[in-house]
Amino acid sequence: MNVLFASSEAYPFFTSGKLGDMTGSLARALKRLSIDIRVILPLYKDMKSEWRKRLRYITNFTVPVGWRNQYCGLFELLINGVYYYFLDNEYYFKRSGFYGFYDDGERFAFFSRAILETIRHIDFTPQIIQCNDWQTALTPVFLNLNYREMQKFSHIKTIFTIHSIQYQGKYSPEIAEGVLGIEDENFNLVEYDGLVNYMKGAIETADMISTVSPTYAREILEPWFGCGMDSFLCEREYKLHGILSGIDTDEYNPMKDMIIASQYDASSFKEGKNKCKGQLQRLFDLEQINVPLIGMVTHFVSHKGHDLLISAADDIINKGMQLVILGYGDAVYEQFFKELTARHRGKCSLRIGFLPDIARNVYAGSDMFLMPSRFESCGLAQMLALRYGSIPIVRATGGLRDTVKDGENGFVFSGYNADEMRDACFRAYSLWQNPDEWTALTGRAMECDNSWNIPAKKYAALYRDTLSAI
Repeated sequence: MNVLFASSEAYPFFTSGKLGDMTGSLARALKRLSIDIRVILPLYKDMKSEWRKRLRYITNFTVPVGWRNQYCGLFELLINGVYYYFLDNEYYFKRSGFYGFYDDGERFAFFSRAILETIRHIDFTPQIIQCNDWQTALTPVFLNLNYREMQKFSHIKTIFTIHSIQYQGKYSPEIAEGVLGIEDENFNLVEYDGLVNYMKGAIETADMISTVSPTYAREILEPWFGCGMDSFLCEREYKLHGILSGIDTDEYNPMKDMIIASQYDASSFKEGKNKCKGQLQRLFDLEQINVPLIGMVTHFVSHKGHDLLISAADDIINKGMQLVILGYGDAVYEQFFKELTARHRGKCSLRIGFLPDIARNVYAGSDMFLMPSRFESCGLAQMLALRYGSIPIVRATGGLRDTVKDGENGFVFSGYNADEMRDACFRAYSLWQNPDEWTALTGRAMECDNSWNIPAKKYAALYRDTLSAI
């Protein structure tokens, strides 16, 4: 089976979070199932020199972007048996960072079209193109409008995977013809609520739709979670599938992780965790005392539940718990956490940035890991916390509901309110005070299988179903 996996990120080359982690680790898992999986990405400026010097140039070609033709260089790299293709255009991608530019709509329209043009220049014909989030959402649209009559494209099927439905790629309708090259008679494919909506185009034209947890697949059919797309998705529920993502358990293994202060497994948990906790307290300038330490590795955006912390954080710290926060994002939340740290020096500490090595120290050194999300499509952080024996405290939504069970491997609260979150933290504190019960809980947490073994097989089954569908 030949699959082309299209994404705007992939570990170890480019990642800003769970999309990049999923792309890299799922590709390797599918390769182990004897699927010929190829990954296609933009060639960003931020690629490390160690990878860039290993790139092999294949060719260059032009890509239609509205009425223009733009240059695209094609490079290839083979890593761990997986071929990665990188699409180069310095005007679009020679910038620091991946997203947040005024012309993102044009940049990723180019990328979506260049994915299809690449197929014309490589000795590989995918049976399936799996597109991920709005950055690749136009690929199924362009395939149906511009390439179906070509022999190499006539039988290709497409799957569109929704990682975060709140980011849909919404733009002024004026870009439809000038940037996308979509004329009036086909404008309905991408139009939604008077705007061009890239994700709507993919949901309309892809053969199958998937998302990254079973619960999230159900939630996005409801107005609270659907971000305006719920009724449209309900009409296409027949092709929607929820497959829980996994983590790379080789990459994230506390017994082999040389970034953390001490390596440990379930049998050597107490000694190893204590060393890692001491290291985390030193990294974040916390008091070196034996109290419960709650960790957070997060993005400072509204749906991550930080407004609950604004109401309850002082109570949690005054209870006798320490809090470390690693993250970045909206200034209003950064300012709140700065003020919280100032009020509770030695008990609460903040580090701003996307810092993967520091994040591992948070997973390994914290006793508990807080994720009070309003919605969470899958969440990988709670799986990493379980892997490192940090007990998740989560709200019952999306992938958090699918992976954390109250009293079995963590603490779960249902309502989106500060009182329930505070109570869950206090319940965790009470159990932490009973060493035998806490040891049993952490043992169950570390035994959880959140690897890609089962999810990869489910993706393989989805591929087969997609190919067999009429």
